[in-house]
Amino acid sequence: MAARAVVPAGLLALALVAACGPVTAGASRAQATRAPSPARQVPAAGPEGLPAGLAGLRWSAYHGVELPSSPLAGPRDSAGGLASGFADTPLGALVAAVNIAVRANPQWGPGVFTPTIRGQVTGPDAAALLASCQASYEQAASAAGITAGQPLGSAYVTEQAFRWVVYSPSDATIDLVSAGPGSDGVTARAVTRVQVTWDGADWKVVAPPGGEWASSAALLTSLAGYTTFPGQG
Repeated sequence: MAARAVVPAGLLALALVAACGPVTAGASRAQATRAPSPARQVPAAGPEGLPAGLAGLRWSAYHGVELPSSPLAGPRDSAGGLASGFADTPLGALVAAVNIAVRANPQWGPGVFTPTIRGQVTGPDAAALLASCQASYEQAASAAGITAGQPLGSAYVTEQAFRWVVYSPSDATIDLVSAGPGSDGVTARAVTRVQVTWDGADWKVVAPPGGEWASSAALLTSLAGYTTFPGQG
């Protein structure tokens, strides 16, 4: 029987941060206790035109996680449980950051995280992220008696809010807030910093430092300064 897990984000998103993805909470509790501090932050409302675009987001269940999509922003292709084809717009960058980071996670099995990382993650630590996800997946699958290649189980988390750090048509950095059930029935939140870059055809996520999402994540106690996704608060 597949294991039930709580996904964080990494991504994640982000127990709210898995060893290599914005999905699971345990690892992050022993990690940083302060949210990432932006080096340069755009206005809280984000790039011009984004607030109106948020209202048109659609949310679909993905192994227990609600992920956003938009007729204008993408993804245009979601075959095989993957997601690609995002618009070169602020909303496209935001939707891409959530969809790609969540999939770059061992929870869904190598059929998802391997092509996602190989095709949609870039940067000097991309190989380390793939190796980390593979190792985490093999260990968890073995411990739970899951057939090789199968998902580890569903995750129950909400991609709740975000905050722009920087944005340009070629690069963007976003703090993504994930929320899920914590101890004693209290909602637990984690914020994961996700950077995306436009490669001329689509957005790609830049692998986190050292290939570990936990290095870009922290527990969060307040949504002050963040924009809540419509219907996800």
